[in-house]
Amino acid sequence: MTTRTPPRNILVIQLGDIGDVVVSTPTFRAFRDTYPDARVSVLVRKGYGSLIVGDPHLFEVLEITKTRSKLLEASENFRLAGRLRRARYDLVFDLRTGDRGSILAFLSRAPVKVAFGGAGAFWRRYVFTRLIRQDELTVAPPTAHPGADQSLRLVARIGVGTADSRPRLYVPEETAGNIRRMLAAEGLPGDARFVTVNPFSRWKYKEWEYEKWVEVLDWIRDRFGLPALVVGAKEEAEEAMRIAGRCKPGARSVAGKTTLGELAALLSRSTLHLGVDSAAPHIANAVGTPTVTIFGPSDWRAWVVPDATHRVVCPDDPCVPCHRKGCDHTEVSLCLDTMGTGKVIREVGEALKASGAEEIRGRR
Repeated sequence: MTTRTPPRNILVIQLGDIGDVVVSTPTFRAFRDTYPDARVSVLVRKGYGSLIVGDPHLFEVLEITKTRSKLLEASENFRLAGRLRRARYDLVFDLRTGDRGSILAFLSRAPVKVAFGGAGAFWRRYVFTRLIRQDELTVAPPTAHPGADQSLRLVARIGVGTADSRPRLYVPEETAGNIRRMLAAEGLPGDARFVTVNPFSRWKYKEWEYEKWVEVLDWIRDRFGLPALVVGAKEEAEEAMRIAGRCKPGARSVAGKTTLGELAALLSRSTLHLGVDSAAPHIANAVGTPTVTIFGPSDWRAWVVPDATHRVVCPDDPCVPCHRKGCDHTEVSLCLDTMGTGKVIREVGEALKASGAEEIRGRR
């Protein structure tokens, strides 16, 4: 460690996307495991804090607005600077390489500031008291959870670690109550079983044809009698309604009706979560819900440990994964576009049986 005495007040900056926050939860936990008497706070983008506000390992969750306006960003940084200085952090660790995290680390005035060196701007060497080089990072142990291993390898360089590398999210009772009331309003009693599906991704080349999801959800309804809830962001609500509307009776859309924390609570109640490579499967995984996730051009090995609980479906094309953002300079991935529903239905059926769901005999 770079301080003579153990830190008592720690700030971890994680200004990545939703999935980055979820897979960083073992790193947040690692600081508390290593320094059990320390107060560990986390700074994330606005709206993401509801995912981790119930984490018992954290003292405080701070949020900052994401904006493309340099003027608004500077104003937000200035607003937060006083709060960071008053907190008197003695260690700040930035998990990203972006300029904003560097600026906020500088404004905190913490005596020890650490970050990944990466390929960031040269001026970062004057902000941080230590920049960790890529060649300093050891190979992740085979037991490390994919996605979580990068930040865990970073903090390991200052002696911080945990025996549990699995991402975990904790649902506060108040949030769980909100979801119970929402489900009741949707006609689903407290003991109702249902599946959730997020057909959407921030990147269209990761998506599977929506009509194929309809076929899968109808098959689940016919074979297991389970209704489906389509989840998604507010901007996906209209399309989610159309998907639910094309399904057999019982499917509903709740897209845009939950915060991220409430989405975690909803997924924790789900019998099975289906989706594509996006944040939702990470959230489902972190609350202990079984998943079936479709991967095409992106590599599942970077994010998922496939087993009987978390299943991965990939096209059979030899080019998978190609790591490209669509075929032939388009946002369409032909491997996903041409993949039928058979492989998905097979994995879904096995996952539902493993969860205890019973098949409805004699129905088609």
